[in-house]
Amino acid sequence: MSMGGPSEHPALLSLLLAMAISFLCSAIPIDDIRNRLLVKEKKMQLGGQLVLRKQEMMANEKLMSLKEAEITDAMKTQKFPPSMHFFQAKKLIEESQVFSILKKMPKGAALHVHDFSILSGDWLVKNVTHRPHCHFCVTPRGTMQFKFAHPTPPTPKPTECSEWILLEKYRQQLQNVTDFEDRMLKNFTLMTENPEVVYANQDVVWSKFESIFFSISGLVHYAPVFKDYIFQGLQEFYQDNVFYLELRAMLFPVYELDGTVHSREWSVKTYKKVAYEFAKTHPGFVGIKIIYTDHRVKDVPLIAQSVKVAMELRAQFPKMVVGFDLVGREDTGRTLRDYQEALLIPTLQGMKLPYFFHAGETDWQGTSTDTNLLDALVLNSTRIGHGFALSKHPAVMEYFRKKDIPIEVCPISNQVLKLVSDLRNHPAAALMANGHPMVISSDDPGIFGSKGLSYDFYEAFMGIGGMKADLRTLKQLAINSIKYSALPHTDKMDFMQAWEEHWNNFIADLSERL
Repeated sequence: MSMGGPSEHPALLSLLLAMAISFLCSAIPIDDIRNRLLVKEKKMQLGGQLVLRKQEMMANEKLMSLKEAEITDAMKTQKFPPSMHFFQAKKLIEESQVFSILKKMPKGAALHVHDFSILSGDWLVKNVTHRPHCHFCVTPRGTMQFKFAHPTPPTPKPTECSEWILLEKYRQQLQNVTDFEDRMLKNFTLMTENPEVVYANQDVVWSKFESIFFSISGLVHYAPVFKDYIFQGLQEFYQDNVFYLELRAMLFPVYELDGTVHSREWSVKTYKKVAYEFAKTHPGFVGIKIIYTDHRVKDVPLIAQSVKVAMELRAQFPKMVVGFDLVGREDTGRTLRDYQEALLIPTLQGMKLPYFFHAGETDWQGTSTDTNLLDALVLNSTRIGHGFALSKHPAVMEYFRKKDIPIEVCPISNQVLKLVSDLRNHPAAALMANGHPMVISSDDPGIFGSKGLSYDFYEAFMGIGGMKADLRTLKQLAINSIKYSALPHTDKMDFMQAWEEHWNNFIADLSERL
């Protein structure tokens, strides 16, 4: 019995040819479907609806060429800054050509920053601690505390701090002042060469983080330093092409050398005055607003009192005080639900007090902390601070998107405080790919060793956004910072117009220079 002779070959060849033709024909619609999906995803991502002008397209091609080169090289060397701890990646970021471009980019506004962590710790060491009448002591935990006084501050309890020492006199006795100041700087920043070893878990890093505010409080709450700190902080952001800030501020008492203590009202007036003086010599600077805050470890009656204070300050300074927030570590603090009675006071009194709640700054799912996002929704929060856990709450995420309520993404903060180690895995990556409303901010740049917004923009652009994020993404983030600010509508329009001029100049320079 024959197994197949020559007469059967034409039939076999015809069958194979028919199969090949069928495959080739079907390949065309498959590619078409694939391309349509890619185009659809491109339009869905943050900034995907923006249409770039010809000059912007040229600038984008050059920017993306540099970005692709950096990522391609990182894939070979396995040294990609967003996948590394910021303390170890900082020098690599500063060598990046993409970063040099982002520093020049007009970024609009910083909407999530805290009052006394916006300025580099170097300034406190090299300027403030060299001022007359500055004293220091050391707590039992080994942290430094400072106080300006003449002749000396009141003697502290031995259980609280050592005897006060005049810094000026102490420096004269030192053989190595530089070494002492380096050690002092470690009290003002989380920076360290081995962050994974030094900060083994969130408890450790948060303990050091909150101790820094305790250490610098005696310096920054001294009236002359208070004024200078605000000015220098604005200067650092302005140099980074940020023209407007919304500060979370607890408005602690500010003191004079003679012991006089100023009120919260004095502090708000001082913020306003310093911003006004700053604007005189810094063209394009828009100003600052205050989001009054209190710490979420306090009991309900105390937070109720703070809510009332926020209402009073907003009534007295409607152009400066724009709302209220609760700060501090969410995982160990009280929840928004715990404070519901206090937070409903404005509504029950028929008054409007905008909220800007920190919510979802946690890795845990299904806990009482995690549900802060739900209560932030119920309490009509204007924006969401961090919103790190938002992707685990699809119904809340859909609501925020529908109502156009943005999250304030702070990449470096989330990494340094150990919510995520590799920023490519930040939950905002999925939100950015889906065009969810968001802004990029820097939270506490002075404590994290960064400056302004550029470092966080780099991490977001290169790591969170990946290769899909381009000039459209950057432009949308800058626009969002103005759109979602607490500025009145007319001021937003003026700010947007001024920003567009800065943006056009940036694009012209970028397209010609590269």
